[in-house]
Amino acid sequence: MSDQNLTPLMQQFRDIKQAHPTAIVFFRVGDFYEMFYEDAEKASSLLNIALTSRDKNSPHPVPLCGVPHHAASNYIAKLLQAGQTVALCEQVEDPKFAKGLVRREVVRLYTPGTLFYDELLDGKHANFLAAVIAIRLAPTSREWRFGLAAVDLSTGEFVMSEFGGPQAYENAVDELVRLEPNEIIYPRGGESELAPFLAVVAGNKLPPPIPQKAAWFHRHAAKERFIAHFQVDSLKELHLDSLDIAIQAGGGALHYLSETQPTFNHGHIRHPQIRHLQPDMCLDSMTIRNLELLQPLSSDQSNATLLAVLDHTVTSMGGRLLRDWLVRPLTTKDPIQRRLDGVSALGRNVGFRQNLRAALKRIRDIERVSTRISMGSANPRDLLHLRDSLALLPHLLEQLIPFSEEIFGKLCKEWDNLHDVFVHINTGIRDEAPISLRDGGIIQDAYDPRVDELRLASKNGTRLLADLEARERRRTGIDSLKIKFNQVFGYYYEITKSNLSRVPPDFIRKQTLANAERFTNLELKALEDQVTGGDQKLRQVEQEIFYQIQTTIACETARIQRMAQRLAFLDVLSTFAEVGAKNRYVCPSLHEGGVIHIVEGRHPVIEQILPTGGFIPNDAYMDLDDQRLLLFTGPNMAGKSTYLRQIGLIILMAQIGSFVPATQAKIGLVDRIFTRVGASDNLASGHSTFMVEMMETARILQSSTPKSLILLDEIGRGTSTYDGLSLAWAIAEYIQDRDRVGARTLFATHYHEMTELEQQREGVKNFTVSVKEDKGDVIFLRKIIPGKADRSYGLHVAKLAGLPHSLLRRANEVLLQLEQSENRQSLQYDLFPANSQELNPLPGFPPAHQILEEMKQLDLFSLTPLDALNRLADFKRRMESE
Repeated sequence: MSDQNLTPLMQQFRDIKQAHPTAIVFFRVGDFYEMFYEDAEKASSLLNIALTSRDKNSPHPVPLCGVPHHAASNYIAKLLQAGQTVALCEQVEDPKFAKGLVRREVVRLYTPGTLFYDELLDGKHANFLAAVIAIRLAPTSREWRFGLAAVDLSTGEFVMSEFGGPQAYENAVDELVRLEPNEIIYPRGGESELAPFLAVVAGNKLPPPIPQKAAWFHRHAAKERFIAHFQVDSLKELHLDSLDIAIQAGGGALHYLSETQPTFNHGHIRHPQIRHLQPDMCLDSMTIRNLELLQPLSSDQSNATLLAVLDHTVTSMGGRLLRDWLVRPLTTKDPIQRRLDGVSALGRNVGFRQNLRAALKRIRDIERVSTRISMGSANPRDLLHLRDSLALLPHLLEQLIPFSEEIFGKLCKEWDNLHDVFVHINTGIRDEAPISLRDGGIIQDAYDPRVDELRLASKNGTRLLADLEARERRRTGIDSLKIKFNQVFGYYYEITKSNLSRVPPDFIRKQTLANAERFTNLELKALEDQVTGGDQKLRQVEQEIFYQIQTTIACETARIQRMAQRLAFLDVLSTFAEVGAKNRYVCPSLHEGGVIHIVEGRHPVIEQILPTGGFIPNDAYMDLDDQRLLLFTGPNMAGKSTYLRQIGLIILMAQIGSFVPATQAKIGLVDRIFTRVGASDNLASGHSTFMVEMMETARILQSSTPKSLILLDEIGRGTSTYDGLSLAWAIAEYIQDRDRVGARTLFATHYHEMTELEQQREGVKNFTVSVKEDKGDVIFLRKIIPGKADRSYGLHVAKLAGLPHSLLRRANEVLLQLEQSENRQSLQYDLFPANSQELNPLPGFPPAHQILEEMKQLDLFSLTPLDALNRLADFKRRMESE
């Protein structure tokens, strides 16, 4: 349809749609949001609602679907979950006073990273919008510097980071994984240069970054945005003057918020928190993944994560704080010890803990409520929820005071009951106030004389209507006559059809129904004007007063946010105490030395999945001297990987301030935890499993220090046996070497040859998983013991997996032949003959070559480089002469 043939309404829609081409436009028409053209077709399919058309009788009917305005949030949430963006287009003037077509404008753009209404959010998950920018240090340089900023509009949290050096983009991705943003933006025009970074982002299951206007990220524009938003004279006041590139990312984020939320005030966004790689333990993405902190490795076990085990928080604020603590453990003793002392106090005093948690459970998400108040988008119920939550603060303080001289002294000194905010809401807002401002009945009696006067007039109008109804019944003799009201026809007389003969001549028909008819007259019209005019004026005045109250409370947003953080802190500590008591955890003993000694440690997640008592605990001892690198051999399925993860999780739990699953735990603090566990292709970047393994291992070797903890499982599996063994051996030596790494390390391997390292290198100790054989079957005892495995038990594991008996018998014959042969080089043999019924033994291998025998006898570690070259030259000469 050409623009000339469009109605004024559809032309208005077209103009708005052109400004938001990628969004589904929710176009307000009366009590509905309507969608047209391709928006209607897409939305009707995603929302499973009827697709109809506008102007059905025209040659070109317009596809149409719609949703009621009062239920719009649910439909918007579904579209967002489907990856769509929604532009909310409202009527911005009253239709009664509009001259011609009602003016409409897009008042907000719903995008995944800019949501702030509870019904659209996961209460226990932050909702970050992240902005990333990369700057090449020089035109020909291969080094980049990354700036990253993230804003949670729903809480006002604002964090910034900057990364340089050879691992800049890996560190930037790690920070994104820790933040887990719902939306990522970057300046348009840098797609090709950022391709490797974007591929790594995709490989970590983060939202695909979306390009935005490059001008938003320009240095000058970003600085001006910061200065204007935070109302400061210079960036020095925000302590940001040294973060030039991160400022550009932050400026881009603030510009994006103002563009997508043009009608809202963003004053609740806090001063940026600068996050450096130190002093917190910044877990990298592979450690977060491998330890299954937030997401399980297996999609069919959604609760098999440390977060699921620990998260018994009773407030949304506490849930968000716990998640943040999990990915940012502390590395210094004093702040961790303060958390542990708080958990201990709450653990000892069961009644106090239960009362505290019962009170916290009644507190709403006041952090997000305060955001909606600050942004001017709160409803009356939001204010009542805030009031009811604040009413509990004095009670909570009373419970904390007995401990103010010990653990919670600082918290009590900083406590703010927010009594003035409570009083302001309590005296201003009615207990029975509705959700919608349009419904009226919001402001308390005696709060404002204007409301009292108009409310009295409204009551008089109601009395006058009742009097008129009684008079008309007497006059007409129709006992069933009633005066009713609706939004379309206003006030009217309703008379059943059996009484129509009694209708007086001054009644004017308004509507005919199946069993009744509706009328009006001059007296009812006059009274209607008086009553509805007063009601409309009353609602208008109540709305004005509500906005005044909201504005007053918005000035206290920073105080409310601080109290929200204190309540979240209490919630997490009480949760640690609750989980610790329920799961028989103990308080770890922390120190700055190198000893890690865990007695009867357990895997906190797996023990919850198994029946009670089904998990076999194990001890662990490590130090920076004799037991620095623990080498684990043993069969698959025996529990090596579980043990490695278990030690990492116990140390991580201790360093976030939680009790740990053990009977005793002495933890020498670590500065980082690194893991290389399992296989993971990165097809987006064209990297194979083995390449990813080597890249991750290289990063561990480059980043670890003697205070780190390294967990390595089956390094070298992705290549040939000898390549894998040589790499695993050399990696173990490199880590064991104090002059290179010297970190405490758990190293699981199937290369039994590596157990020789215990005799050759100091600080290396062999451990294995005990196994019991019974009549040809194997039983994994799950106990870690000193020593080395003498067998792999691969065939036993294959039997447990259900491989055919005939296949296993043949595999055993092949194994016996290989073990008896002196030459394992020539394996060119048809292990599975065409006739599978005839499983013949392997023929004898030819005798080993003399040179190969001599090579076996070489002591590689006693040869000098010159000796090795001479022997190699001799071998070559003899081979050529044959």
